[in-house]
Amino acid sequence: MKKRIIAIVAALAVFCAGFWFFQRLLMPKYINDIIEGRLIADYYDNAGGNDVIFIGDCECYENISPIKMWEDYGITSYIRGSAQQLIWQSYYLLEETLEYETPDVVVFNVLSMKYNEPQNEAYNRLTLDGMKWSSSKVGSIKASMTEEESFLSYVFPLLRYHARWSELSGEDWEYMFKTKRSFHQGYLMRVDVRPVTTYPSKRPLTDYQFGSTAYEYLDKITALCKEKGVELVLMKAPSISPVWYDEWEAQIEDYAAENGLKYINFLELLDEVGIDFNTDTYDNGLHLNLSGAEKMAVYFGRYLQQECGIADHRNDPEIAAVWQEKVDFYHQMEADQYRELEEYGYLKSYGGRPVTEEGK
Repeated sequence: MKKRIIAIVAALAVFCAGFWFFQRLLMPKYINDIIEGRLIADYYDNAGGNDVIFIGDCECYENISPIKMWEDYGITSYIRGSAQQLIWQSYYLLEETLEYETPDVVVFNVLSMKYNEPQNEAYNRLTLDGMKWSSSKVGSIKASMTEEESFLSYVFPLLRYHARWSELSGEDWEYMFKTKRSFHQGYLMRVDVRPVTTYPSKRPLTDYQFGSTAYEYLDKITALCKEKGVELVLMKAPSISPVWYDEWEAQIEDYAAENGLKYINFLELLDEVGIDFNTDTYDNGLHLNLSGAEKMAVYFGRYLQQECGIADHRNDPEIAAVWQEKVDFYHQMEADQYRELEEYGYLKSYGGRPVTEEGK
């Protein structure tokens, strides 16, 4: 009987080890393609000590440089962004983040108010798979799943990715137990330039009212910040697509006024920030490149110090030493990207993939 129990336990151990091994192998690594899939998990190596936390979609993680904000103002910040991050995902990411640290300010980008229901599994995975297991992750999964998805496939991703055998490449093996450093406090750097040639038209909508679910989670974000003693600032980044309607703007302005929140629409401050869509975007105005993101950091950093009282930590030797390493990595990647552009005519580190609105 004892030998039988040992044999069963050993068989279960082998099965579990094999299941875990193949799950690690088959899960996407997001190394040179759709690298945004690594953004959420990258936070855990940088958690703590941030004055400012940004939450939201690509209008956060591609439009503001935390490193430049540190260099000019000594502000420590992190962007907990992900592609098409829905507002309930922002809420649960914020809830999780506040278990690791309590910043002075949280900045929420309001574009996701346009969505009132789950959208797309592929984008869900880019946010949810990278989260560590917690009640926040469970809540985010349940709020985000489309009708075709199952909770079990998030618990055991192998159930979702088992068919990737034919797609495996060398990077799946190389990065099976490690990852690649690619981000700068949640900022995704691009130095290439693709200017705006045409501006999108504002096609009429049948209904401009933000949905009840979107408002429910905006209320949750507001209440959570108040509970934790964190100042909440609402932001609309200066991306020209997707378009931002005047009717949406009025609703956010009203919400901010009713709840005593600061709100900044950078689409109305392009000249003050210095944004030039001939030089400051890499994809025709959907996102800013490094030049634009640094201009945003300079403007926003000054605003955060003047209006929110964020301290300058550059004279703190311990904090400065940590951030100097981040600065060095930032400028090394900047130099590497310019070298790639000169050598290849495109950023090889991004696979030279075309940029489309679906990449948001």
